[in-house]
Amino acid sequence: MSTHNQGTELDLSWISKIQVNHPAVLRRAGQIQARRPVKKEWQAAWLLKAVTFIDLTTLSGDDTSCNVQRLCYKAKYPIREDLLKALNMHDKGITTAAVCVYPARVCDAVKALKAVGCDIPVASVATGFPAGQTHLKTRLEEIRLAVEDGATEIDVVISRTLVLTGQWEGSDFIKTSTGKETVNATFPVAIVMLRAIRDFFWKTGNKVGFKPAGGIRSAKDSLAWLSLVKEELGDEWLKPELFRIGASTLLSDIERQIYHHVTGRYAAYHDLPMS
Repeated sequence: MSTHNQGTELDLSWISKIQVNHPAVLRRAGQIQARRPVKKEWQAAWLLKAVTFIDLTTLSGDDTSCNVQRLCYKAKYPIREDLLKALNMHDKGITTAAVCVYPARVCDAVKALKAVGCDIPVASVATGFPAGQTHLKTRLEEIRLAVEDGATEIDVVISRTLVLTGQWEGSDFIKTSTGKETVNATFPVAIVMLRAIRDFFWKTGNKVGFKPAGGIRSAKDSLAWLSLVKEELGDEWLKPELFRIGASTLLSDIERQIYHHVTGRYAAYHDLPMS
C-alpha cells in the first residue's frame, strides 16, 4: 500500500514546522478509549462494517498453503451464514477487505480465493518485512515477485534511516506499525497520523489511507478505531479504499459478539469452529 503517489509535487517544508501537543493527544486518546460502545442493533451493524475493513492476516514463520487456504475461506465467509440471516444481512456480500500474507504465500492465497469465488485483493508484506533492513535491489525484487504472483496491494516496510534523517516520500496508505513490534497500534500515535492525513488532504486535495495494525484483537477495540477515524477524518474515510485494520484474531471476537447478539448466549468453541 505504501507506494509513492506520483500525482502531486511533494512539498515537505510545512512538516518541519509541525508541533505535537502531547498532553492534548493523550487526553483525546483517553476520551476515545473511555467512551461507552454502541449497543444492540447499532453495535451489530458497526461490527459488520468493521469486518469489511479487516486485512485478514497470517504472517507466521510456519505458514503453509493449508492455513492460507483456511484464511481465504474465512475472508470470503467471515460470519456464519445463519447469523447473517438472523440480521437480514446474508445477501449483502460481506467479506473482509483483503487477505495479507508473506510474498512466498501469495500464489496460495490467489489460488484459494479463486477456488471460493472471492475477488478481494491479496496484500503482501514486502521489502524485508518486518525490519526493512535489506538492500534496495532486494526490496524492489521482492515487490516485483509478489505482484507477479498476483498481489495487488503491497505493505512496504519503510526505511527507518530515511525517516530519522527527514528524507520523506509520499504514500497511498500509512500504517501504524508492522504488528511485529513490542508496541504496535496505539491511539495517541494514530491521532497524530490521522491529523497529518487531514492536513495533507487540506493542503493537496489528496486522500491518504490509514491502517492500524498489531494488537487489535477485540470487537470493542475495532469499534473504537472506527469511531476515531470517523471523528478525525469523516465518513468518506470509512471505506476499504482508505481505511484498513490489520489483524489476525480480531475477526474471531467480532463473530463471537455477533453470535451473542443473535442468540443471547456466548459461543462455545465448537459453535464457531472456523474462528
